[in-house]
Amino acid sequence: MAISPPSDLVLDVVRAADPAAVQEAQAKLKASKAAFAATSLAEVGKGFGAAMNIIDTPATKAGLGNPVMPKEVAEMPDEYRKFEASVLQTFVNSMLPKETEEVYGKGSAGEFWKSMMAEKIADEMSEKGGIGIAEQMYSQALARAERHGAVNTTTDENDRSRAMSMITDFERQVLGVDKSNEA
Repeated sequence: MAISPPSDLVLDVVRAADPAAVQEAQAKLKASKAAFAATSLAEVGKGFGAAMNIIDTPATKAGLGNPVMPKEVAEMPDEYRKFEASVLQTFVNSMLPKETEEVYGKGSAGEFWKSMMAEKIADEMSEKGGIGIAEQMYSQALARAERHGAVNTTTDENDRSRAMSMITDFERQVLGVDKSNEA
């Protein structure tokens, strides 16, 4: 047997009350709530000073707790942010819990989903200012460019061939291929 009242009793009482009395009661409730919050913060030694201590932490200075992106972050080239995100992904992945079968699934699929989660967290951290790796690398690159004059935007054939030989050597080392196996 279900009870189905014709209307909400509390709303009926509020509607029947004098609107001025309702507004007065709401104002008193708001004032007492604010007064209670202020006194409870003051009693435990918190308040404006504690809020300033929270704001003035190394995390907020590093940009981790700052929701507003600084101007320098917006001007940062994307390559530096991507590098910082890849470094952060390694850290985040190692910090995620090891027993995660219930969350991500079992086996290699679970590891794949876990690494995707670490990648997304690292990307977001880097976009919000990161931990300073990108800024440090960018400032070093700018200083190096200032010391050596204008930035060289062209690549000559020697640089190109040296880079290609380094890539080929790296591929051989990773894949375990000899020069003699190539034909």
